[in-house]
Amino acid sequence: MTATAERDGEQARGARHLRALPEGPVERLCNLVCMVALIVMLGVIGVDIMTRAVFNFSFEISDELGGYMLVAITFISLPVCQVNDSFHHVEFVQSRLSARGRAISHVIFDLLSLAFCMALLWQLVRFEMSSWRFDDHAPTYLATPLWIPRLAMVVGAAALLFSMARTLAADIARLRDRGEAPGSRHEP
Repeated sequence: MTATAERDGEQARGARHLRALPEGPVERLCNLVCMVALIVMLGVIGVDIMTRAVFNFSFEISDELGGYMLVAITFISLPVCQVNDSFHHVEFVQSRLSARGRAISHVIFDLLSLAFCMALLWQLVRFEMSSWRFDDHAPTYLATPLWIPRLAMVVGAAALLFSMARTLAADIARLRDRGEAPGSRHEP
């Protein structure tokens, strides 16, 4: 590998970390909800393990509640992952692009991701409305109305859409900064 290729690879990795945004109030709230869901999941499973071991008895709800918490964590953590730039990247391609090329590819990818997220949110809202309309309940002891755990998917997708819009705005600003010729900024 040549020194230029190594330098470009280091710049690509460094540029990737520069894409992370500071967490806003939406992402901080999502992070807090994920932590609470994880604590609830651990608590319910821990109590079930203890009652099985000590009393040879199970409440038989830990699987259901653990599954609901897992869905909540999965979907509500998406905006936190987005602003922290924690999703997979194609480093093989990105490292071979110039700084401006990387910025353009980020904007294009953000636009495509935003469109996909809008379609996903639309479908999840439709799914949530059908759960509400048909009064779906889980066939378990709790008989949980399914619109409750499915609401986490809608909230997570909506928060992800918001975070993607923030990322797109930041990437467009970076593209504008990289598009300027050196010395073309006018300072007062």
